[in-house]
Amino acid sequence: MKAALKGRYDIDKNGAAAATLAVSTGDVKIRASITDVTFVNGPSLTGLALAVEKPGAFIVDYNVPKKDFRFQFMNTVRVAEKPLNLTYMHSRGDNKTVLDGTLVLDSSNKVSANYVLDTRNCKLKYVYVHKGETAFEPCYDMAKNSWDFAFSRRLCGDDLLRASYQTSSKMLGLEWSRNSKLNGCFKISASLDLAEELKLPKISAETTWNFEM
Repeated sequence: MKAALKGRYDIDKNGAAAATLAVSTGDVKIRASITDVTFVNGPSLTGLALAVEKPGAFIVDYNVPKKDFRFQFMNTVRVAEKPLNLTYMHSRGDNKTVLDGTLVLDSSNKVSANYVLDTRNCKLKYVYVHKGETAFEPCYDMAKNSWDFAFSRRLCGDDLLRASYQTSSKMLGLEWSRNSKLNGCFKISASLDLAEELKLPKISAETTWNFEM
C-alpha cells in the first residue's frame, strides 16, 4: 500500500490549514481531507470529506457535514483517430451536472470544452505546448463573454512556473510548483485582485509527502 499526505496553508486566512491523506490499494485510491475547522472547539466532522477513486475511471466524493455525494465518471473514445477524453460529473446536493471533453489533436495541441447542463455556463479552451516546456492556454467563457489566459514554463524538468489572468474579474494568479521524487513536491500560489483599491496578494503553500505502508 502506498500513501500520500498533502498539507495546505493559507497565509491570508489567518493561517487556515488543510490536509489530505490518500491511500492506494491496488487500482483504487481512498482519500480523506480535512480543514482546520474540523478541530475548532474540539474534533468534529465539519470540514471532513471522503472519496473513493479509480484513476481514469471514476471518483465518488462524500461531503460528511453536508451529507452530499458527487459522482465523476471518465472515459476515452477516439474521434478521427484522435483520443477524446470525456468526464461526467454530477453533484446530488445542488443537482448540478457538468460535462467535460478534451480532444487531443497531437502532443502539442488540444481543445477542451466544459459545459454545465441547463445553463449558459460553457467554457472553451485551447492549449498549445511548445517543445514540451512552454504552454499557452487561452480560454473563452461564454456565460461571461470574456477571455482568460494562462502561460506556463517548465524549468529543469521538475519545476513549473505558471501565470494566469481572468479578464472578467481582473484576477492575476502566479504559481510555482515542483513534482520530484528526489527534491519533494510543493506548490506556492499567489493571487491578486487588480480591481481592489488595496491590492494585497493572497498566498498559500502546499506540500506532499509520499510513503509506503
